[in-house]
Amino acid sequence: MESNTHNRAIAMAAIFQCVDGVSQIANTGKIDETVYNTAINSILTENADSAEGLFGSIDNLKLGLQSMMGQLSTSQTTPDGKPRDLEATRYALGLLQLEKKLNNNKEIFRRLIIGIEETQKKLEFFEIEHENITAALADIYANTISTIGPKIMVKGDQTHLANPKNAAKIRALLLAGVRAALLWRQAGGNRWKLLLERGKLQKQAESFLNQID
Repeated sequence: MESNTHNRAIAMAAIFQCVDGVSQIANTGKIDETVYNTAINSILTENADSAEGLFGSIDNLKLGLQSMMGQLSTSQTTPDGKPRDLEATRYALGLLQLEKKLNNNKEIFRRLIIGIEETQKKLEFFEIEHENITAALADIYANTISTIGPKIMVKGDQTHLANPKNAAKIRALLLAGVRAALLWRQAGGNRWKLLLERGKLQKQAESFLNQID
């Protein structure tokens, strides 16, 4: 994976898209199908030729690109005039921290890879959006990443959060968020890059969005 702004922008957009998906489920009990399937595909895709390939195409990251532009702004409001979502930023930073701790824990990382490989085999029998795939990924997150902490405390409507199927989807999305955080690091990303390259990342995101539009 090349270390450049292009790839870092894709990775950060993917992180924010996973975060947005978590918020959708936590607050409404629903999630955009493209957002969810893109996240799950990014975990189970093997040998992607590029950062874009991990997510199918840039088009599939439209929501994440829009969210990233708003969250990285120095203004208190997003480009469309809405207040910045501080919870989204907290979730994103939490995912970056979890990936860093995961990278330093070889045993947990090994168990995670084994779990993903076993889930990939299930695709011979189930579609990627099947609840069995979601359940398997949720279990991987709970038994690996969630054990190293700090845990990401998701806020939302307790009615939706208490639903086991919603809880499984949220864990699967958090796993995808950690996968995106790994891509961020592989592309040369770190906390300093996030602070010092906010303008570059926003410009790259804007360029991607212009391609989509």
